[in-house]
Amino acid sequence: MVAKPSCYALASEGGEPVVATTDGGEELLFVPPLNFAMVDAGLYRSGFPETANFGFLRTLRLRSVLCLCPEPYPEANLEFLRENGIRLFQFGIENRKEPFANIPEDTIREALKVVLDVRNRPLLIHCKRGKHRTGCVVGCLRKLQRWCLTSIFDEYRRFAAAKARISDQRFIERFDVVGMKRGGVRRVGGSTKDSAKNCNVMCWSSS
Repeated sequence: MVAKPSCYALASEGGEPVVATTDGGEELLFVPPLNFAMVDAGLYRSGFPETANFGFLRTLRLRSVLCLCPEPYPEANLEFLRENGIRLFQFGIENRKEPFANIPEDTIREALKVVLDVRNRPLLIHCKRGKHRTGCVVGCLRKLQRWCLTSIFDEYRRFAAAKARISDQRFIERFDVVGMKRGGVRRVGGSTKDSAKNCNVMCWSSS
């Protein structure tokens, strides 16, 4: 049986190791990904998972992973997803620095549809460092959850720290939640291809 850490949101935030205890009383050390934190029930965020993080991720019993990087997903990570029956949603967003940052609103909207569909949870959202692209998706989610902008930006800066970008915060502030709600949430089917723009979907049988 897989051991489970007692508190993901607090004990593991920031990539600090987590100690878990098995049914037999054995203590195990798990290492979460960089900038890992709980966002909501069954929803997590982090930087790009490395092989050292796989043990910790296994305890989350993930159903889906949403990657915001455009590069091909590493074979070791794909193998981990295959072994655990985890579906991969990949929305390729280039990570350009200011003043050349360009956040594609259509892609963020499609990513949010995956996040909002509870059938995809437990779900992990990640980019390279868990700061900018992940911060934009989570920030727009907070707007849908009716957080005030002060709280949204506080959360964004907590992960971006000295790398916080004015362009990201301006994008979140201007994001049209009314249009998002009007469009509704599209159910994601079980095929290996998705109709969402700029999205690659990979899934495997749980058997």
